[in-house]
Amino acid sequence: MLNLESVGAFMAIADTGSFTEAARQLALAKSVVSERLKELERSVGAKLVQRTTRRVALTADGATFYERAKRILREAELATSELADRRGTVAGPLRISAPVSFGYLHLGPALFGFIARYPGIDLTLDLDDRFVDLLDEGYDAVVRHGPVNAKRVIVRPLTMSTRLLVASPSYLKRWGKPTSVEELKEHKGIIYSYRAGADWRFHATRGFISVRPRTVLRVNNGLIMREAAVRGLGIALLPTFFLEATRKEPRLKMIDVGAKAEGATLYIGYPEHLRTSAKIRALTTWLQEAFGNPPYWEGMGVSPRATNSPK
Repeated sequence: MLNLESVGAFMAIADTGSFTEAARQLALAKSVVSERLKELERSVGAKLVQRTTRRVALTADGATFYERAKRILREAELATSELADRRGTVAGPLRISAPVSFGYLHLGPALFGFIARYPGIDLTLDLDDRFVDLLDEGYDAVVRHGPVNAKRVIVRPLTMSTRLLVASPSYLKRWGKPTSVEELKEHKGIIYSYRAGADWRFHATRGFISVRPRTVLRVNNGLIMREAAVRGLGIALLPTFFLEATRKEPRLKMIDVGAKAEGATLYIGYPEHLRTSAKIRALTTWLQEAFGNPPYWEGMGVSPRATNSPK
């Protein structure tokens, strides 16, 4: 019979390519990791890992077993979660994906309180600005400031954030301050590359109007966009959750073009099979209350860094 701890040791070795790193990741002695691998190899009757003086590599049998082992561990995690959900217990593994900048500034601090409130949760937070495939990559939930378009995924709003046009005093002094949406076309724009198209959208009498500035920088990270604006490279259209510190220590000027920019909705998405999950329900409620509606960063309120529980 397979021992899940041995399977876990094998997966850690395969993922890290190192017994030492696998031991560190599992918080075990290297000798324990090595013994668990030997136990697994005895159980399956095959050599799974080939060690040389320079590296660790999977054998052909190991590569075949790896894909099965990944599913075995995932199914074990799901079974544990389902039993916890049947008892209404907020416990077990919980894997979340979120954008890098928002994760660092706001989601991470909110999750610290969530972990303190529910110590039975084994949380993994992966920060990545790309749009991950929630189902194929084995995430329990994704947090995004923009639509989550995927089949068999439930999407719920967490809160709204306004977007503001900002630029440095040096940029505005050199290139002038636009006073209308039309004038933005003549200015240099710092563009978020993962946003569909390169247009900025503003509310109009009927729907939205779009404007495309002259792109000076296209990047998939909000903090780099903010820093580029601070350095005077161009105008950026940023959600207010990136501008909280800037408003306290203004290195950027807000630009009023007579129209309100399209807002950014923060969403949580999770697979349909987790519809009744106690963990997901608790996480969703926690984040909604931690961020607030309107969110605390709109009025520069108290950040969740300073509290272990939502108000």
